[in-house]
Amino acid sequence: MSRRDFRSFCRERLAVFDGAMGTCLAAAGTTARDFGGHPGCNEYLNVTRPDAILKIHRDYLSAGADAVETNSFGGAAHILAGHGLEGRCREINRTAASLARRAADEFSRPGAPRFAAGSMGPGSRLPSLGQITFDQLAASYRPQAEGLLEGGADLLIIETCQDLLQLKAALAAVRSLSAEVPVIVQVTMDRTGRTLTGSDITAVLGALEPLPVAAIGLNCGLGPEGLAGAVRYLARHSSKPVSVMPNAGLPRMRRGRAVYDLSPADFAKQMRAFARDFGLNIAGGCCGTTPDHIRELARAVGKLKPRLPAERRARVSSLYQAQDVRAPIRPLIVGERTNASGSRRFRELLEKHDHQGMAGLALEQEREGAHLVDLSLAAAGRDEAADMDRLCLILNTSLRLPVMVDCTDPRALEAGLKRLAGRSVVNSINLEDGGGKAGRILSLCLIHGAAVVGMAIDERGMAADGKRKAEVAGRLVGFVKRRGLTEQELFLDLLTFTLGSGDRNLENAGRETLAALEQVKKRFPECPTILGVSNISYGLPGAARRALNSVFLHEALSRGLDAAIMHAGKVQPLYSVDKSAADICRSLIHNRLYRGRRPLEALLEHFQQKGREEPDRLSPLPPPGERLRRSIVEGDAGKAASAAQELLGEQSARSILSGVLLPAMDEVGRLFKAGRTQLPFVLRSAEAMKEATGLLAPRLGSSRVKGRGTMVLATVRGDVHDIGKDLVDMILTANGYRVVNLGVKRTAEDIMLAARKHKPEAVGLSGLLVESARAMGEYLDAFGSGGLKVPVICGGAALSRKFVEKDLARRYRGRVYYAADAMEGLRIMDRICRGARGRG
Repeated sequence: MSRRDFRSFCRERLAVFDGAMGTCLAAAGTTARDFGGHPGCNEYLNVTRPDAILKIHRDYLSAGADAVETNSFGGAAHILAGHGLEGRCREINRTAASLARRAADEFSRPGAPRFAAGSMGPGSRLPSLGQITFDQLAASYRPQAEGLLEGGADLLIIETCQDLLQLKAALAAVRSLSAEVPVIVQVTMDRTGRTLTGSDITAVLGALEPLPVAAIGLNCGLGPEGLAGAVRYLARHSSKPVSVMPNAGLPRMRRGRAVYDLSPADFAKQMRAFARDFGLNIAGGCCGTTPDHIRELARAVGKLKPRLPAERRARVSSLYQAQDVRAPIRPLIVGERTNASGSRRFRELLEKHDHQGMAGLALEQEREGAHLVDLSLAAAGRDEAADMDRLCLILNTSLRLPVMVDCTDPRALEAGLKRLAGRSVVNSINLEDGGGKAGRILSLCLIHGAAVVGMAIDERGMAADGKRKAEVAGRLVGFVKRRGLTEQELFLDLLTFTLGSGDRNLENAGRETLAALEQVKKRFPECPTILGVSNISYGLPGAARRALNSVFLHEALSRGLDAAIMHAGKVQPLYSVDKSAADICRSLIHNRLYRGRRPLEALLEHFQQKGREEPDRLSPLPPPGERLRRSIVEGDAGKAASAAQELLGEQSARSILSGVLLPAMDEVGRLFKAGRTQLPFVLRSAEAMKEATGLLAPRLGSSRVKGRGTMVLATVRGDVHDIGKDLVDMILTANGYRVVNLGVKRTAEDIMLAARKHKPEAVGLSGLLVESARAMGEYLDAFGSGGLKVPVICGGAALSRKFVEKDLARRYRGRVYYAADAMEGLRIMDRICRGARGRG
């Protein structure tokens, strides 16, 4: 039987897998003697009690299973070592597979094949926690996979994974043996919707979808009900088949043993709802499920069609969360401060071997609003691979952002990728040597699921004019596609050269790069584009540099730029660049005279003149209300605090909040929507707002009416913005409400757990980005599936009243409200609580 048959089978019908092996073995009457001096090693029963294993396989196949899993869950060498059996790893797994193969062949019929799936479990040592290395795991899984394939497994299933890095190591071991065998990968999540190492479902899909796997799914940990939110997300977003194998509910202890109470009928009913409402490709059971559960499951889903794959969306990820490559608000910002070549501070930390300090610099970029961090550790006289290994081990668990590994040394690159659990980006490849080195780097990208940056460099060197940049880009696209990557996975870097040197040969550099951007976006719309934005101003004084970077970024975005490598904390928002400076910068970028003069000379003179301005020539100091407004819009926390303190001598805290602060944040929102400012500047405005409201909070007082009601409040998946949420918290608290503020990027499961615990009168969902709007719809679906009926108040810049009241409201059985701002949120909460008291 061809192993390709399983993939075809899953396209044609929903595949039913078996249930628990351990549960059935516990009921099979095995004795201590059967374990041959290896107590608790179920895998050894393949050798001593093949009859018992065969019976379990046959019972599941008789019940209607299309596939049975081998009795090899703990069969990796590092797990068997705990029983002194690591030397027999290959033999034990080969025997396990031969038993499943025999049973599957017995039940196979023309048009109705049955499959043997080789089970590969996780063990207890997690590479993300430094308990075992990637290479040690891969070496342990290799003899297991060899034995399973030799024994006749049609496919392999790497399951119950709690660490994405462990899963990647197991898959790498399999792929070193076979590029063709189908592999299902499954993770285990807890009640908060995360793996043990903290990965949410977006991180899981982001890391696993680019890998050569046949299906992505969930098993163990929880019963079907607890997995609803994660299953819904996978079903809607995965371009790969989706597999779900829950426990028979949550276990409880009885006489020292775990007992699972979910009946076969209830298990099948919940799984049928998944298959009908969300869509599944593979359904089975894990702990506590028996042939009776699988019999009911097969009947429940037997006539349902398999789920169709979702359209692939390019994502990158860390261990914890994913980030769409096509950011809802461009650009995708790649922080440039963790670069030994470009950051003096980072280089000094590297020379001191201060890896924690370097990680701290990466975390600073996260706070500044970067979406990824660019990591470059190449330095003369140092072992780049060793540095990459040490720092990436730390970054993997300390940084929530994905990493762009800026490295052209394959050895150092591999060291970094083996430490990063999420989906990284490799920066970069080029065609300088015709593609030999690029081919080696792409091989690593394929193994680890990484995306890649391709630079417009070929055998003739760096492409300077727009036409050649586009030609080299076309060669790069063809090159990566022939090696198995898609256009979505290739960031095209069309190169940015400085306009600050005065070199006549570079005067057209900005114009040519912009022209190439337009050409490439038309020809390869699926390829994200990226530029090192600050290169355009290299060599200029600070103020001139910031202005030129800002204008060039705006020009590039208008021509389709998707991602920018830059210092998020130092790029000036376009609206804050004075008109004369902006006009000069545009003239410099497009190489045209500015009022009859060379634009570089005009730019330098402009900022020299500004530096000579005397204080007495400046405008009179504005009143404190206007200063406070400006400080919020400009994101100056220090000035915001001082202006708020001064204004408190003239107005009440409430009037400052409603008359100055809230309108100022509305202005920031309008600038953001218009593309005249980017997310890092919104976050700076939020910090300034926090400083000001921190001074106002003690003077806002609190309503004399205590215990008016409770709200559970959170920012949804994929959104770091919390100023709107925190304003709601402050205003509701000041008016006598209790607010349970869960923070940012909370899962639907987090919110449901809090709602069940605190029994609020309402749940508040906040979000700034377009992804937030999509997430809110999925959260409301999850709330409904979880039995919540509490009113939900939605707010944030990505939402509109029509969208909430028409689109979101129909997805939830309770009431859904739209709050345009924090004050409207208070009014809605008042109405909800008055209604609740009236009904009481």
